[in-house]
Amino acid sequence: MAVNPELVGRVFPPTAPYLVGREKVREFARAVFATDPQHTDPAAARALGYADVVAPPTFAMVVQDLTLQQLLAEPESGIVLERTIHAEQRFRYSRPIVAGDELVGRLSIVGVRAIGKGAMVTSEAEVTDAAGSHVVTATSVLLVGGDE
Repeated sequence: MAVNPELVGRVFPPTAPYLVGREKVREFARAVFATDPQHTDPAAARALGYADVVAPPTFAMVVQDLTLQQLLAEPESGIVLERTIHAEQRFRYSRPIVAGDELVGRLSIVGVRAIGKGAMVTSEAEVTDAAGSHVVTATSVLLVGGDE
C-alpha cells in the first residue's frame, strides 16, 4: 500500500497532557550533551528568569513523538514503520519548555509528496501549554519507502 495522499489536511486529536519533569529534562540534557547549567540546575535557570530548568530545544521531540504515534497507528495511512526513516526536523519556538509545563500536542499533516515508489510525509505538531498558549511548532519529514 502506498502512502495515502488523502492524509494531507488531516488533523489528529490533541494528545493527553504531558507534564515536563525536572529529572526528564536533566536526563534529556545529558543524553544530547547539553551542558549549560540552565538545563540541570534550577538556581541557574531562575537566574535567567525561568521558573525551573529549561529543556534543550530538541526536547520538543518528546511531545511530538506522542503525536507521531497517532499517525503511525492510522491503518489507512499506508505508512509502514519498517520502511520509514526520520528525514528532517525543525522547531519554531514562542518560548522555551520549562520543567513544570503541561504540554499538549496536535498533529497536522501538511504534505505528502510521492518520490519513486515511496513518499515524503510532512507533519506539524503544534505544542501548547496548559493555558492554551503556543510553545513550539515541531515540523517533521518522514521518508517512507515503497513496496518492493
